[in-house]
Amino acid sequence: MKNPEPTPPRPQQGAPQSNAQPEYSAEDVRGGEIILRTRTRRIIFIAGLAGIVVLAFLIRIFAS
Repeated sequence: MKNPEPTPPRPQQGAPQSNAQPEYSAEDVRGGEIILRTRTRRIIFIAGLAGIVVLAFLIRIFAS
């Protein structure tokens, strides 16, 4: 029977990783904006909102 390969050592808790993402505070990431720069994107966004309303209306009608 072959000996299994040893597992690589785990990094210690709190040790910085080379590919770690930068950390942002909650205050920095709040308040996102929806940016719709082109007319096509605005139309698609508004159609999606309208579609949700229509879907909810249809579900309510057919559920009764």
